[in-house]
Amino acid sequence: MATTKVEYLGNLRTKCTHLKSGVEIITDAPTDNNGKGESFSPTDLLATSYASCMITIIGIYCNEKDIDFKSCTAEVTKIMGSAPRRVAELQINLDFSGNNWSDSIQKRIKSVGESCPVAKSVKTEMKTEFIYQF
Repeated sequence: MATTKVEYLGNLRTKCTHLKSGVEIITDAPTDNNGKGESFSPTDLLATSYASCMITIIGIYCNEKDIDFKSCTAEVTKIMGSAPRRVAELQINLDFSGNNWSDSIQKRIKSVGESCPVAKSVKTEMKTEFIYQF
């Protein structure tokens, strides 16, 4: 069964619908690729998915190990490459400073996050840099 439906709306814009929930996301081509940049681009979603997946997997791990997980924010910088045009690099700055984790938990959290399903799904040609704040 399909997970999403993607519909072209014209003018380099799509509507993506999550079929189970009905939630919609609009994408727009970025300004550096003939678009208006009025919403997430498809590559913005890839970059955002990486950080979101890391945080989600860390949350699951913390629930399973009874580790108190109060807060996290991530800022993602996407760097595009050319020939071919692609996401060449992601810089993901994760702030876990509100959790007061020990050094051993911090080490486990890094390992768990960096092995999330999105991380395992992207090509290895994409450089990833992680900055952690605990």
